Amino acid sequence: MQRPRLRDNRGKGPFELYPLGQIPDEIICEIAKWMTYHFAIGKSDINGEDWGDIFAKSIGGEHLSKPLGLADVVYEEMAWSVKSVKLQNPHTTTKIRVISGRCSPDYSYGIYDPHEDIAKTGEAVLAIWNERINIAKERYEPLRTNVLVRNFNSLEFTLFEHETLRYNTRDFIWKENKRGNLEGFDIATNTHRFTWQPHGSQFTILYDLPSSVKKFKVRRPPVFDFENMMQEIGFDESWVTIL
Repeated sequence: MQRPRLRDNRGKGPFELYPLGQIPDEIICEIAKWMTYHFAIGKSDINGEDWGDIFAKSIGGEHLSKPLGLADVVYEEMAWSVKSVKLQNPHTTTKIRVISGRCSPDYSYGIYDPHEDIAKTGEAVLAIWNERINIAKERYEPLRTNVLVRNFNSLEFTLFEHETLRYNTRDFIWKENKRGNLEGFDIATNTHRFTWQPHGSQFTILYDLPSSVKKFKVRRPPVFDFENMMQEIGFDESWVTIL
């Protein structure tokens, strides 16, 4: 059902820092600057928390200490679920797998044998995902998924985003693979879209990269010398309080 037209919401729509998928070049430059800083202090890679910090700083937003549903980084009314994937060739890849959190049908629905009724388990997994979107959207709109594909050896990066959508559980069929994991397939196209692992409850979404991806590369900076840095900031033993 479409949004109703009311007198008190005429002309008002969701706030957008920038249009979906059209990440401004100045934000890419800010991202590259913070990555360069991470390299310069000696980091050989970044984890998901690092990427959340970098993206939040680059847009002037906030990286939540605890996600609200799927919302990790927020700016005013907007929110992003931020993910990072490590791949050998970020600039040429067209498909990726993104670990998207844990869905526990045993805790949420009392399904203690996920293999007894695979269709029911798969429906429960997607229902948990949808509810996390509901929680985030109660506070933030729009809600987007932001994915950084990275190679910290070549310093090549691909960044893309899309609207974070609920899934219609009736659009997918679930099968068990030889490892005992459940795989969700789009009924209309027979495309593999999800994997759920009973051991650990890990939920993975498979994405085709959109044409709006941003590709960039960062020049490797020299690494700060530890002793010189300590001298630069004036560190001495008086900074330490032993209790």
